[in-house]
Amino acid sequence: MLHVLRAGLPSPLVRDLKAYAGSAPVTRQSSKSRHVTHRRIKSSRLAATGRHWAFAALTASPGAHAHYNRRRSSGDRYHAALRNLFNRLLGQLHHCLTNHQKYDEAIAFNQPACSPLTAAA
Repeated sequence: MLHVLRAGLPSPLVRDLKAYAGSAPVTRQSSKSRHVTHRRIKSSRLAATGRHWAFAALTASPGAHAHYNRRRSSGDRYHAALRNLFNRLLGQLHHCLTNHQKYDEAIAFNQPACSPLTAAA
């Protein structure tokens, strides 16, 4: 997967990487409507690898599973939630490679702090 990333992507930006992998959403917006869909033109090898990576992370990582469950409870369907998890994992991989850091799940999937208003509800 890293070889595909290095060989096929001329730009080092994370948004370009996510678009190339097909995990970044496509937003089409006019003055009155907004439509968000998945990418149809992408690297099919990298997209397939990403689906397998995200699915494996669901079973092995409690943080990834919690992120997936949050997306599902917010209304995302299975593939959209899995694609969002892949998008997040890809951003974390890019961060680790560019900053020469080791992956730490506690940092990668930290739980957002509950505000007093949501805790009281």
